[in-house]
Amino acid sequence: MEKFVRLISMAPFFLLLCLPFALAGHDYGQALSKSILFFEAQRSGYLPHNQRVTWRSNSGLNDGKASGVDLVGGYYDAGDNVKFGLPMAFTITMMSWSIIEYGNQLGSSGELGHAMNAVKWGTDYLIKAHPQPDVLYGEVGDGNTDHYCWQRPEDMTTDRRAYKIDPSNPGSDLAGETAAAMAAASIVFRRSNPSYANELLTHARQAGRSNFAAKLFDFADKYRGKYDSSITVAQKYYRSVSGYNDELLWAAAWLYQATNNQYYLNYLGNNGDSMGGTGWGMTEFGWDVKYAGVQTLVAKFLMQGKAGQHAPVFEEYQQKAEYFMCSCLGKGSRNVQKTPGGLIFRQRWNNMQFVTSASFLTTVYSDYLASAGRNLNCAAGNVAPSQLLAFAKSQVDYILGDNPRATSYMVGYGNNYPQQVHHRGSSIVSYKVDPTFVTCRGGYATWFSRKGSDPNLLTGAIVGGPDAYDNFADERDNYEQTEPATYNNAPLLGLLARLSGGHGGYNQLLPGIYIYDICLLISFSLVVPAPIEKKPAPQPKITPAPVLQSSNYGVCFSASTSAPVAIVQKTTATWIARGKTYYRYSTIVTNKSAKELKDIKLSISKLYGPLWGLTKSGNFYAFPSWITSLAAGKSLEFVYVHSASAADVSVSSYTLA
Repeated sequence: MEKFVRLISMAPFFLLLCLPFALAGHDYGQALSKSILFFEAQRSGYLPHNQRVTWRSNSGLNDGKASGVDLVGGYYDAGDNVKFGLPMAFTITMMSWSIIEYGNQLGSSGELGHAMNAVKWGTDYLIKAHPQPDVLYGEVGDGNTDHYCWQRPEDMTTDRRAYKIDPSNPGSDLAGETAAAMAAASIVFRRSNPSYANELLTHARQAGRSNFAAKLFDFADKYRGKYDSSITVAQKYYRSVSGYNDELLWAAAWLYQATNNQYYLNYLGNNGDSMGGTGWGMTEFGWDVKYAGVQTLVAKFLMQGKAGQHAPVFEEYQQKAEYFMCSCLGKGSRNVQKTPGGLIFRQRWNNMQFVTSASFLTTVYSDYLASAGRNLNCAAGNVAPSQLLAFAKSQVDYILGDNPRATSYMVGYGNNYPQQVHHRGSSIVSYKVDPTFVTCRGGYATWFSRKGSDPNLLTGAIVGGPDAYDNFADERDNYEQTEPATYNNAPLLGLLARLSGGHGGYNQLLPGIYIYDICLLISFSLVVPAPIEKKPAPQPKITPAPVLQSSNYGVCFSASTSAPVAIVQKTTATWIARGKTYYRYSTIVTNKSAKELKDIKLSISKLYGPLWGLTKSGNFYAFPSWITSLAAGKSLEFVYVHSASAADVSVSSYTLA
């Protein structure tokens, strides 16, 4: 569990095709899967039937009962059994942002459903924690009594008191971050679960702009104060050093992105100066200090052409966003500290949280700049967007083992990772293996003091990491370096999805709200039977393909999965420009056979706009220049934009070798 952090250093659109970044050295897809799995180990409450971390059991089943409210569920923040609202909400915001930006890549990796489940596990709890318009529960359990014991969540006997904020005991930072989390998550669920998305927004929105008298943003803005002045037991662990202005701006930015409501854009424009959005030049971003995140989002709005009358103010936000980016690269007027091995270093206690959050911001900003066709202007000169992405990749590679110790700081990834994690659940034998009650102090004597490896593997956890000189001690009592946290992992979802799946060839600044769908929710296909095949020849030959036509009649549309080549199309963005509605379509072509797919020819009709990711060859479309074949089970994606229903895509011919 993290103690408080000191605040420092507060001093046209067009589509651009970017080739995927070189991905040699690490299996980012495997790391992505593991990083999401970690959240299942942190679950509190009744665990679902499809729980994949099987050494965990139900816990915290009476949370909130003494206060007359149901607070069962949510996440334990780190290696203890307390539910802290501020870092939990930030975790959910960052997971949602990862999905919003890189949902396509998550979908291609097969992890989109797991990522969305991780978000919903958190937002289900946040809804419970907001039982009344001006009441928000911000903590369950007490860090002091919890730390006195070393028990599994399933056994805990510590105080489970619930702590809240209300008009008499305000907490603008807590309420603002929770509003941001709900707004960001509403974007994630808008298409697949619209009623749930609307429910999230009714909790997040301002008074008078929803069906309720007042909601979280209005509550945060109207009754101003730091949450740790009201929930004082949080001060030792998650003290709000930066105050609440950054969270109010952060919430407004997410509510604007979720609703397109001019009220929130005006809030950002009118309060940028007075609340520090245009004044603070940051070299950190995390659960406490949100300014760099706000500045990045507002810079995105500016590059999307949405600033309007606030353009001069938004340009100041953007200058501060780029101050942060340049500082990470070491090309600014004030730069972040790095270890000899090249890792960002902010503090000894759980430094890795700053590494993953900063790397996420540089990644999304790299894609924003590439989409806008511009470079980053630093004190040391112009910087191409690819350099920001290369920086983020270097940080991820360090985490995964490319460092002086050759240690992976993700548990379960690679061959050399932490074995004695500072985590109650993983360090004590599973309740399912031995249900014998573990006492409060007995856990310290029997399990905490053990020198052996943890009996339960905390797969995917990102621990606190090395010190300023790349040194690391894998010891359970070394909580500064071996304790994990949910907010360490949350930004990694987007980072690893981007590195694993590449850019995808689409513009991250497209107007409108990004929507990602799981195609199994709504799909249908039109399949014309294949012609009778000729006798097989000894050499690979071009085979007439089944005519697999994808039709647009809603969210998602696909070709039959029984054919050797499957085509799935989906609408991933929509916007209005000059009175006309435009759609962005993503099309996935998958080799369903057991052989290598070569020389494919696709027929595409009813296409009225630009297409990226294929090569035009006469009347057909072929593989792009950087792909010569598709191995069994592999896919490629191409995208196009036009103001009509989906184009008709079919397979004309192909070779299986």
